[in-house]
Amino acid sequence: QVQLVESGGGLVQAGGSLRLSCASSGRSFSNYAMGWFRQAPGKERDFVAAISRFGTKTDYTDSAKGRFTISRDNAKNTVYLQMNSLKPEDTGIYYCAAQYSGYWYGTSADAWGQGTQVTVSS
Repeated sequence: QVQLVESGGGLVQAGGSLRLSCASSGRSFSNYAMGWFRQAPGKERDFVAAISRFGTKTDYTDSAKGRFTISRDNAKNTVYLQMNSLKPEDTGIYYCAAQYSGYWYGTSADAWGQGTQVTVSS
């Protein structure tokens, strides 16, 4: 029903910024809560941030609070993750995910993107 494609990853020095984008090919983008997850080397995929259908509610993992901002533009079928003050521990593959709900809950998703690599050098 929804297909997701991430972009914007890359190599950045510690303290720098990146903006990840996740574009959806579906026409029902606004029906989905959206989330960002990351998988660090040798670790399981972990929650990073989530946003409700219309962007009124957001949630972040503790390490992202104050540094990362999730947003969405339903007119463009796109969700973003602005990452500032990046640290080496932010390194990982970042995935966007869609959940057919008003706001994200649990760990299941109706769709996952292919992931985009973020590498933060010290």
